[in-house]
Amino acid sequence: MRGKDEVRGSLFSYLDLERRVGPDHPLRAIRGIVNAALSEMSGEFDTLDPPTGRDSIPPERLLRALLLQAFFSIRSERQLVERIDFDLLFRWFVSLGVDDPVWDATTFTNNRDRLLAGEVASRFLASVLA
Repeated sequence: MRGKDEVRGSLFSYLDLERRVGPDHPLRAIRGIVNAALSEMSGEFDTLDPPTGRDSIPPERLLRALLLQAFFSIRSERQLVERIDFDLLFRWFVSLGVDDPVWDATTFTNNRDRLLAGEVASRFLASVLA
């Protein structure tokens, strides 16, 4: 019997990203190393943002996203943000939920520039490589 070609919208999402990524996926091992390095640097992240103003993109998510940009040769922040928006693997790696909004590309770029100016990114990369 031929199935129906229907589009169904859903009100609730019961998708668990953790279960969607296979246990042997290469990004799973990398994510463990990255999370360990990020937890060691947590204190440094507290000093990056001023105490007032709008919330920034969490530095942990920003750095994970930048790694994805390098791993998958994504040419621009705009393309990276678009890919994070629709790719469940990318959402999982960055630690965004299925229903979480993705950042604006300009906001992403501004937050990235501030993070790179603080030399935090180079210390992060050295920690991951070690």
